[in-house]
Amino acid sequence: MYKRYGVVGSIKLIFSLLFTKIFYPKARLIRLPFDVRNNYLINIGKNLTTGFGCRFEAHPIHDPKRKCLHIGNDVQINDHVHIAAGECVDIGNDVLIASRVFISDLNHGTYSGPNQDSPLSTPNSRERPTKPVIISDNVWIGEGVCILSGVTIGKGSIIGALSVVTKNIPDYCIAVGSPARVIKAYNFEKEQWEATS
Repeated sequence: MYKRYGVVGSIKLIFSLLFTKIFYPKARLIRLPFDVRNNYLINIGKNLTTGFGCRFEAHPIHDPKRKCLHIGNDVQINDHVHIAAGECVDIGNDVLIASRVFISDLNHGTYSGPNQDSPLSTPNSRERPTKPVIISDNVWIGEGVCILSGVTIGKGSIIGALSVVTKNIPDYCIAVGSPARVIKAYNFEKEQWEATS
């Protein structure tokens, strides 16, 4: 451990391991600092690993006692990931999330359809509409990705670095860009990724 992390890094790791075993015994390792808001409204599966500076928030909008953030088994989350749930953010099993990723199922205000918010109102005074976010099993989310409300990411899919996901991504696809679009899909017969038209 010393050769890999150095003296200071090893001490930090020991404190993080103690914190994990005391407060999150099902997790593998939660590195400190770690910020959780409304922990009792969050389900965390087995063997969660986090990087430094992660922030998990559960602020149920419709039912104040309903758990709204669900993290599956064997999930790995890297440094400075921010997840905010107001209705339902559901992360499946074996999901890998790179650093500086933002995932949220809510927004401050309504900007389309009926009853739109005025730019003259303060953002904090506007209603917070929610739409569930579902991240299926075996998904890999790259560095700096932003996943917005109402999105489902299908099984085994990959979201490229710095993408902004505003629409559903099917199973077994690679999506990149802002807004993210599918550029490849996996062909199980040929056992290879193929470009989409």
